[in-house]
Amino acid sequence: MPTTDVSNLSMLGSQTESPKSPEEAVLERVPSSHAGTEYVVRFTAPEFTSLCPMTGQPDFAHIVIDYIPNDWLVESKSLKLFLHAFRNHGAFHEDCSIYIAKRLVELLDPKWLRIGAYWYPRGGIPIDVFWQTGKPPEGVWLPDQGVATYRGRG
Repeated sequence: MPTTDVSNLSMLGSQTESPKSPEEAVLERVPSSHAGTEYVVRFTAPEFTSLCPMTGQPDFAHIVIDYIPNDWLVESKSLKLFLHAFRNHGAFHEDCSIYIAKRLVELLDPKWLRIGAYWYPRGGIPIDVFWQTGKPPEGVWLPDQGVATYRGRG
């Protein structure tokens, strides 16, 4: 089994302060040991938090990110700190969701990426945001994201 080159990582294995904003957050990557093999990587953030830019009240989401790597994998500690940086950041649901996806696409240049951001309702209306870079490649096992549509009391 090949050894992953971690020589360029600045956070893994050391104490790291949380970034003050998503723009300040550093996302890191490592070479994929299986470049040329099509497989799906899934990250699930079931307790994502950001702030409403108008009221400053917290907004919560269950976020699922699926991607098919090319040459790079996102380093998970940097991803966790990046997502944590939204806790004190005011942005609308759509802005947070698409910003996350675009930062990952910029970092990784994946064969394919999708994000499903399932936002919990405030004011009675959930706002879910879905985006992907295109059609997934044929023959790749792509499981359903497994997040039920919000039903309230119905």
